[in-house]
Amino acid sequence: MFTGLVEAVGQVERMTPDGHGGADLLVRAAAIASELQIGESIAVNGACLTVVEVAGPTFRFQLGPETLARTNLGGLRVGEGVNLERALRVGDRLGGHWVQGHIDTVGRVVRRQQQGDWEFVEFACEPEWTKQMVPKGSIAVDGVSLTLVDVRADRFSVMLIPHTLAVTTLGNRPVGSAVNLETDLLAKYAQKQLAALLDQYQLAGHR
Repeated sequence: MFTGLVEAVGQVERMTPDGHGGADLLVRAAAIASELQIGESIAVNGACLTVVEVAGPTFRFQLGPETLARTNLGGLRVGEGVNLERALRVGDRLGGHWVQGHIDTVGRVVRRQQQGDWEFVEFACEPEWTKQMVPKGSIAVDGVSLTLVDVRADRFSVMLIPHTLAVTTLGNRPVGSAVNLETDLLAKYAQKQLAALLDQYQLAGHR
């Protein structure tokens, strides 16, 4: 479990196919590497991955075919930045929102507009996911906990504060970039329960 508060931006050192549909990802981030343990969970652009090796300022992950297919990690290039967050510890402050590290879908940046020191950013995604979003609710974009401003059928928008622009990769994601999206966990449960109630109501003969 994570909070969507990025601890560091790492750089991709190496991305190597493993010959079985997966890949090995090597990331450099001296700010957190010395504290990592093998087997630890790290959110990389919001996707929960397991550390399999630590060597000085670098650490390695094994990415399966499903991870490559359902996230933007398969498109990473050497030198590219990635948002990093270690798993939440019991007793930590929850400054963002509950983030599982299970990516729902990949969206795309469709508009950026500077507004003083802040920046308005709009993303596109499939309508099935915007059904789990509400204005002023939470969304994790590339692992960053953000507050939704506006939600429409196939897109949503956020306002990025100067701090977020400076300390995460969202400050330099150009229009057209792919981003990992995870909707709010509570919204998922609420949608499922409402769907079940609707099914029961219809089975009872109410149309």
